[in-house]
Amino acid sequence: MNRFRIGKKLKETITASFKHVSLINFLFLSIAGIVNAIGVTIFIAPVQLYDSGISGTSILLSQITPDVLSLSFFLLVLNIPLFLYGLKKQGRIFTVYAIYAVFIYAATAWLITDVLPVDVSVASPLAGTDLFLCAIFGGIISGIGSGIAIRYGGAMDGIEVVAVICAKKVGLSIGSFVMVYNVLLYIICGVVMKSWILPLYSVVTYAAASKTVDYIVDGLDSEKSAMIVTTKPKEVAKVISDEFKIGLTIIEAKGYYSNENKTILYAVVNQFQIVKLKKLIQSVDKNAYVTITMVSDILHGSQEKA
Repeated sequence: MNRFRIGKKLKETITASFKHVSLINFLFLSIAGIVNAIGVTIFIAPVQLYDSGISGTSILLSQITPDVLSLSFFLLVLNIPLFLYGLKKQGRIFTVYAIYAVFIYAATAWLITDVLPVDVSVASPLAGTDLFLCAIFGGIISGIGSGIAIRYGGAMDGIEVVAVICAKKVGLSIGSFVMVYNVLLYIICGVVMKSWILPLYSVVTYAAASKTVDYIVDGLDSEKSAMIVTTKPKEVAKVISDEFKIGLTIIEAKGYYSNENKTILYAVVNQFQIVKLKKLIQSVDKNAYVTITMVSDILHGSQEKA
């Protein structure tokens, strides 16, 4: 009876945990894995460049071990334990998404290198042996794959999970932790392969991939938020709303030194509207205090104006 109850409880827990799993997410994670594999196997690995994180580690290990231990093998063997290690911290859904994305990545890499009639053994089929082209395009394409994976709830590299868990323990930010890992990886690659040219070009790959991930995750619209401290809130709000057809949020505040009542207007515009926004504010209130910051993402429950 107790075993029956335990089994029933476990089934209910698993069902509840995965009720938010989305087929759309799996579709885009599949695309992410395929794109990432193309970037790595078509551009990066053929000329012995190195991706970042566990992917780069897998490339190095596949180069110095017997052929039976392929890139796909190391991607699964190294990544899956790290995702499982982060299960408690990151949650079941993320772990399932991440393992699925890496599985698609590894399977596609295996298809390209061992099944399809594409020669990626000594050169890139598209960029030849040009290290710069392979570094740039390999970084951008793999970055697109990694960015899509993150945007749809997963990840393509287990080192990011380790960074989330361990970075603070060693006094580093997550970004710094990943960077330190990659620097050490490239140094090891240089020592093992007895060449510093390939690790240095790999830094270009890492930079291109990182920037691409930022664009994919944060979006290409470059939205910006403006906080406007003004004594003429109605007038400023009207000209901004009339010009850009947007809503604004009004926040009542008080100046610390002057002890005067102030009003803060909060608005979000795109990067092409910033110059016009500044001019509109100045035309109504020359003494307005304005701060403008980047917005990485916007979430709202309805389309109603604030």
